[in-house]
Amino acid sequence: MLLASVPRHGNVPAMTKTVTDTKPVVISLIALIVLWAAAAWMGDDPSVLPAPGEVWRIAKAETLSGELPHHFLATLRRVVFAFALAMGLGCAIGGIMGLSPRLNRWFSSWLVVLLNIPALVVIVLCYLWIGLNETAAITAVALNKTAMVAVSVREGVQALDPKLRDMSRVFGMQRSAVLRHVVLPQLWPYLAGAMRNGVAIIWKIVLVVEFLGRSNGIGFQIHLYFQLFETGYVLAYALSFVAFMLLVEFALIGAMERRATAWRRQSAGAS
Repeated sequence: MLLASVPRHGNVPAMTKTVTDTKPVVISLIALIVLWAAAAWMGDDPSVLPAPGEVWRIAKAETLSGELPHHFLATLRRVVFAFALAMGLGCAIGGIMGLSPRLNRWFSSWLVVLLNIPALVVIVLCYLWIGLNETAAITAVALNKTAMVAVSVREGVQALDPKLRDMSRVFGMQRSAVLRHVVLPQLWPYLAGAMRNGVAIIWKIVLVVEFLGRSNGIGFQIHLYFQLFETGYVLAYALSFVAFMLLVEFALIGAMERRATAWRRQSAGAS
């Protein structure tokens, strides 16, 4: 009975901390909306800056008509595929370069070149080489992010504590256990940074890809309503995906980060 009650009591501070961490975020977002409403009221020109209520009305109407979900899902599909491809390639390249100083010396300049090629150039070249299709769109987005992920992972691998590696060898830990309990907790800050930047940057590049050469998606709709000077519709489509990205950040990536770094909080509490 006593042992069964320990984890339950131990979860209370974690739950309280999660609620406490969420409260400032909610208040901050409400303050941002209030500031937006005040700016719209002072400007008094819906064609330049519509009020939050007007943008909500447009988003609701577009959702009920099926237009917003259709284009939202098209953009989301491209973001997911490009993100998975960029993270997979970037983690593999960064891990190899981090483990091999020789390869890092030879190919680090390649990463610098890829980091400094403008995203627009990569998009245009992919459309020219591959064609105006989904393959070119996803490839262009993934290539723009792969180098950033590789650099983050490489730095994380190079920063691994060799003392912890030696300790795992002394205790005869299996490779899977070493990866899970020794390597990944140390790499998580670098992976989390790559994921956060990746999600933020990839979806913005996807908008450019759709703006230039796709017939659906949030970027395509923004291009359409930009030509029609419909600021409210531009904001409605853009903010729909921004809201989704906020949900991903705090509900998914934040939860993963809390779980991966729980050992640090436990160590701090024990000390």
